[in-house]
Amino acid sequence: MTKINYKQQIEILKKWAYAYYVEDDPIATDEEYDTLYRHIEIYEKQNPLHVDKFSPTLRVGGVIRDGFMKATHKAPMWSMEDIFDTNGLINWLEKIDKNVDQAEFFCEPKFDGASLNIVYNNGKLIEAITRGDGKVGENVTENVKTIHSVPLEIDYKESIEIRGEVVIKIADFDTINKRRSIDGKTLFANPRNAAAGSLRQLDSSVTAKRRLVFQPWGIGKNSLTQDMHSDKMNFIYSLGFLKPPSSKRCLHVDDIEEFYKLTLLMRDKIPMMMDGMVIKVDNIELQDDLGYTAKYPKWMCAYKFPAVEKITCINSVTFQVGRTGVITPVANIEPVNIDGAKVARVTLHNFDEIKRKDIKIGDSVIIIRSGDVIPKITKVIKERRNGNEVEIQRVTKCPTCKSELLDEGALIKCQNLECSDRVVNSISHYSSKKALNIDGLGEKIVEQLHKEGLIKNIEGLYSLHVDQLLKLESFQEKKAVKLLNAIKSSKGVNLDKFIYGLGIEHIGEVAAKTLALEYGLSWYRQKAEQIVMLDGFGKQMSDSLEEFLHVNHKKIEELQEIVQSKELKKIEIKESVFSGKVVVVTGVMSQSRVEVKKLLEKHGAKITNSVSKKTDYVIYGEDARSKYDKAMSLNIEVISEEKMREML
Repeated sequence: MTKINYKQQIEILKKWAYAYYVEDDPIATDEEYDTLYRHIEIYEKQNPLHVDKFSPTLRVGGVIRDGFMKATHKAPMWSMEDIFDTNGLINWLEKIDKNVDQAEFFCEPKFDGASLNIVYNNGKLIEAITRGDGKVGENVTENVKTIHSVPLEIDYKESIEIRGEVVIKIADFDTINKRRSIDGKTLFANPRNAAAGSLRQLDSSVTAKRRLVFQPWGIGKNSLTQDMHSDKMNFIYSLGFLKPPSSKRCLHVDDIEEFYKLTLLMRDKIPMMMDGMVIKVDNIELQDDLGYTAKYPKWMCAYKFPAVEKITCINSVTFQVGRTGVITPVANIEPVNIDGAKVARVTLHNFDEIKRKDIKIGDSVIIIRSGDVIPKITKVIKERRNGNEVEIQRVTKCPTCKSELLDEGALIKCQNLECSDRVVNSISHYSSKKALNIDGLGEKIVEQLHKEGLIKNIEGLYSLHVDQLLKLESFQEKKAVKLLNAIKSSKGVNLDKFIYGLGIEHIGEVAAKTLALEYGLSWYRQKAEQIVMLDGFGKQMSDSLEEFLHVNHKKIEELQEIVQSKELKKIEIKESVFSGKVVVVTGVMSQSRVEVKKLLEKHGAKITNSVSKKTDYVIYGEDARSKYDKAMSLNIEVISEEKMREML
């Protein structure tokens, strides 16, 4: 890469970053972005004197402080008056009408985060200050430079303060809390606290990892000449700042109420938390006429949404069996009203989540509804504990069928193929393309057959007859005969397909094939201590299989007798560079991946489906993504399909 080429590549990377972080409309794949980023990073390390001071690679932080210096805002950062309903809005508008004539209003969403004031001079970002007490805040400039939605330079030379909210996406908030739990740190109660905490990190490299977003909402001291606030904001957006998802100029109360309702409906579709709508008098001259109280501008208010956070108490915990057999603990809480809906039950997800948040029966907890409709517990208020709280006990028997459960820590699962809560899913998996490939037996048909009592387990498929099917809605003779022929054709399937079709936890296609080749038709009689010795099998897989066989031994024996699955012929191995190597195949190949895997197995490769430190090669075709990226991050050798064939 030459110096000229470097400058060109920097501009391309800036455009890609802007499209991703500001416009939320990527114009390059993650792989393309990461590859170009790495090339630029290598060039910059080799040529430190050529580094562009606005290079995207410099947004990784690294400045570490003992504390934050205080900084003064050039113009005060005011708080806002809150209103909560139509009556509050009418009262606020009446006060406006008493003091000025023919006011127009500018409305936009109010994001819930940490307020920030960014100062530009001669087109350069020179200072970023938290709101503080409105007059003096903390200088967080180095941290703000790591936020990709904050331009480091703008096409405007006059001094200007651009104000907005630093927020965090809800998905990123969940990721941060999971990491904090692993590190034994206190969890953030909500995305607002996470954004504020991330902005005030003493180590700017920590801030860089938090994926903060800056959403402008106003201007402090400035020399802009536009008469309307909305026009000034449009100019700010044109400088490269993030536009709000919606905004509207309104003339009267009905306009404002209509936009409020539309904004409220958008709340679940926006990835960041919104807690209301901001209403401002649009005309700058009228803003000056209205002036300020001791606390806030008279020309601006926040029209708040119904609360999405509530504190309640966990009364008890029950357990639900999902369609895959996974047991989910559910908290029965003291009912609370969240955003117009009465909430009495909240999922606890799994026992890892219970341990991570240290949840007990009797705890006071914060419930949040954050963009994803289903409320969830974000934090336990441990200060309210009185010693009467009770640990949540792990279940050992399925609450539906009472069979023994597979307990793997976070995951607790019912393995019984005939459990009524999981039978539809188990039959659907059994008939899927990668298993017994029973054409025409999709999930809806399985649900219909189960609902009508025609099948209670997988075995029931093989005793169906035409007369039964013809009594069902949507079944005519041709369809019925076709389905029965497909079921009949599944007999004699290869043993590995049969094993995979049983849906045993952790036993995928590769493991099923290993079992079939090693033990043949007696595979289900093996013990964990034998299975764990197989290549690619660990204790977790072996224990899971043994538990499944313990619960379903007789059913498997009877089903295998009906299906008459065929033993596999052992592959004649040819020596090659791939012999004994662990290989992952990903992307679109010149032939099906199944065929490519077979080819590699014939040449001694051990095929797996996931990339780990034990992987020797990742062989990729077109459109290879996550597995390719993971291989690169682990420094695993990646080989194109063409290169693989040359090596063979």
